[in-house]
This record gives sequence, C-alpha cells and structure tokens, in this order.
Amino acid sequence: MTEQAQQNEVARAARRAVLVDGLPVVTLGWVALALGSSPDQSATQKAWWIAATGVFALAMAWVMVRAFRRADEYLRKIQLESMAIAFAVVLVALQVAAVLDSADVIQVHQLTQLIIIGGMTIWHVTADLRTRFNR
Repeated sequence: MTEQAQQNEVARAARRAVLVDGLPVVTLGWVALALGSSPDQSATQKAWWIAATGVFALAMAWVMVRAFRRADEYLRKIQLESMAIAFAVVLVALQVAAVLDSADVIQVHQLTQLIIIGGMTIWHVTADLRTRFNR
C-alpha cells in the first residue's frame, strides 16, 4: 500500500470515528431541543430539559476530545480551522438571535440549541470536505 493510500485510509477512519461518536450527540441535541421548545413548561419538564442540555454539552466536549486524540497533526490542523469557522458562524448567529430577541421577534432560548447543533454540523461538514479535497 502506498503512502498516499495509507493517509487516505487514516483520514477515512478518523472521519468515520467522529461520525460514529457524533451521531448520538446530535440526536441528544435534538432531544434537548424538543424538550425545551414548549413555552409553558412545568418544573419537571424544565429539569429534564436542563439535564438533557447538560448531557449534550458534556457529550459534545467528549466527542471533540476523542477526535483530537485520534488525529494526526494535519487532521488536527483541519479540525481546528473547521472549529474556528463554525465558532464564528455560531457567534454571529447568536448575536443575530439576541438582536431579534430584543426586538421581540423571537425568543433566544428557542434558537440557542438549534444554533449550536448547526455549528456542530458546519464543523463536521467543513472538516470532512477539507480532508477529502486537500489530500
């Protein structure tokens, strides 16, 4: 097997590992989003929403740590750059949501988790595309 083929196989395995780790986390994010979407919640519903959101945040951090530990230097660079792009998108989206909230157009708590899930999606797609087309 040539060196290029080995690098492609390593990159494919890293993408697959992040996808396998990331799918349950994204699913948990959608569950937390569904739990928090009701405007009139009881105390029990709020507790479930807070718990699901906390577990989602911890699971997201766990996936990121595992992804960085598995990656070589080149993949770490791509992941960091992809995370920076996603971070910028999330910051802008949260700022827009805050402005819309202050104008009473939307409520920020309804969009926050959706924005974070979108940021994770942007991170994964950007990292995947850059890995596929830069090697």
